[in-house]
Amino acid sequence: MPGLLEGKVALITGGARGMGEAEARLFVAEGARVVIADVLDDEGAALADSLGENALYRHLDVSDEANWAALVTDIEEVYGGLDILVNNAGILRFGGIAETSLEDYLQVVNINQVGCFLGIRSVIAPMQKRGGGAIVNISSVDGMKGSAGLVSYASSKWAVRGITKVAAAELGAIGIRINSVHPGGIQTAMTPSPEDSPLSAAFVSRLPLPRIGQPEDVARTVLFLASDQSAYTTGCEFPVDGGYVNCRKLPGA
Repeated sequence: MPGLLEGKVALITGGARGMGEAEARLFVAEGARVVIADVLDDEGAALADSLGENALYRHLDVSDEANWAALVTDIEEVYGGLDILVNNAGILRFGGIAETSLEDYLQVVNINQVGCFLGIRSVIAPMQKRGGGAIVNISSVDGMKGSAGLVSYASSKWAVRGITKVAAAELGAIGIRINSVHPGGIQTAMTPSPEDSPLSAAFVSRLPLPRIGQPEDVARTVLFLASDQSAYTTGCEFPVDGGYVNCRKLPGA
């Protein structure tokens, strides 16, 4: 039985580890040829090697316009086109408004927000040549609410949510669908585990689904949105958060 992405070519940014790695593994298992893009060259190359002939690694600074242009040209030369983009690359910096420097703020914005914009813009032409495509933007639950101490991160993730809706409105007529995924507490290098952090343990205990999320939980949602199973879905947001945004439990409940 063919996989959900059989014959598709996918580009995953920030694909060397964490959620991006889980997405790459699942996409290859579902029949896609996957380009893993990151700045973590050793980890990305090792992952591509482990996935075999249907994966390759390319260096990409998502905030660099020339990097994007060169990578998309490379993918078209190697694979003949591009069908799926997952804008997964992102960084997290903690800090209140008063303590955050402009330099630190813009570093997060340039990767999380500008990187997403450049990614969308860069793949329009190659996807249009293929008759359409699917873009999945990884935002965050912090792109749906506000949290103290996350001014740069939340700002950038709200922007990802917004550009998703604008792009969906603009690009649907040429067959390109765009949706956003909003992970909550997912166990990655950026997130302390409940075993290591009392704050994290308290957070998990109040979730309707009281466990830390795994990268595979996000990857399965991304797979659905990248595949033809979601062919009539665009401009939507999908929390993957154990119920955090929509139905948190009160303390003691």
